[in-house]
Amino acid sequence: MLYKTYQDLNQDIKKNLWKMPPCDLIVGVPRSGMIPAYMLSFLTNIPVCSLDEFKANIFHIHSHRVLNIKDVHTVLVLDDCSSSGNSIREAREALSEQIKKYQIHFWAFYLMPGAEDKVDGFFEYASVPRMFQWNYLNHPEITRACFDIDGVLCYDPTPEENDDGEKYRHFILNAKPLFIPKYKIKALVTSRLEKYRPETEEWLKKHEVQYEKLYMLDLPSREERLKQNAHAKFKAKIYKKLNSPFFYESEIEQAREIFALTGKPVFCVSTDELIQSKEQAENKVLVCPKDEENKRRFRLFGVTLFSVSHKNTQSPIEKEYKCRIRLLGVTLFSKRKKGDKRIYRVLGIKFVLHKKKKPAK
Repeated sequence: MLYKTYQDLNQDIKKNLWKMPPCDLIVGVPRSGMIPAYMLSFLTNIPVCSLDEFKANIFHIHSHRVLNIKDVHTVLVLDDCSSSGNSIREAREALSEQIKKYQIHFWAFYLMPGAEDKVDGFFEYASVPRMFQWNYLNHPEITRACFDIDGVLCYDPTPEENDDGEKYRHFILNAKPLFIPKYKIKALVTSRLEKYRPETEEWLKKHEVQYEKLYMLDLPSREERLKQNAHAKFKAKIYKKLNSPFFYESEIEQAREIFALTGKPVFCVSTDELIQSKEQAENKVLVCPKDEENKRRFRLFGVTLFSVSHKNTQSPIEKEYKCRIRLLGVTLFSKRKKGDKRIYRVLGIKFVLHKKKKPAK
């Protein structure tokens, strides 16, 4: 699927700026058309306004300077994209009186091939299906999509709130909304535990979130969920069996893992990325939960790339401390303290240092 970001749009504007017809004013078709309209205005220094402002003869150059209506002869009306031509046709109808006074060009920035007769001009072709960074959360396709909850519909809990107890229950019931979809969602798929379903459903009802089904993780505790590293695996399992074209996830690492497990596109709402290729998924590095209190591993598709471990031994006889760093199974560095000895190994070479004893007084 074609996915355009703000950066893509900015580059496409610069690349196709030479196609822009001469005009005295740029008019954006709300809401999405305002984005390329303002970008064009900044690059060309041509005044810009919305469709309603144009109808009301309100033209601003800057916040306190009003453009003289006598200086406007040619107008560019711009929408971000066009396939059916409906929004351009509605803009023509809305400006039926202004067409008599001005020379108006009705353009789309992105145009579906074959729809050339729907507009007066366009900047670049864009095939369908397509989504943009500025509309993927409000696209009609979300009616068929799967959504995570924390980090997508509401803010994530703080470490203090995420206690798997009363503080967490309070968070679920009172979480601040982040995004409330205007369409009915096919499925909510969350790694929240099943025991928090009543609180979750109460919050969804309170904020009028429409959905067909709510899937929750059936594990006894947060610790068990961390132990199984079940977050992305659970979401991928549900997403894979549903006839949904997209998954909306909050964390980039989980988004990449969900794609890797399903082969289906995943939007990461925290970075506005669409993960839809093997190359994107292979960039992921999973940070595994500590399988022991003193060890952390970084893995890629089940292979440990990098590990750091340390150990403190509080013996009645002597104290001992160990630290080791490994890369692809090879120990790069290790440090060991035992009594008054400091033992270092760097790429297999051993160094032993003895702590200098203080002379007796």
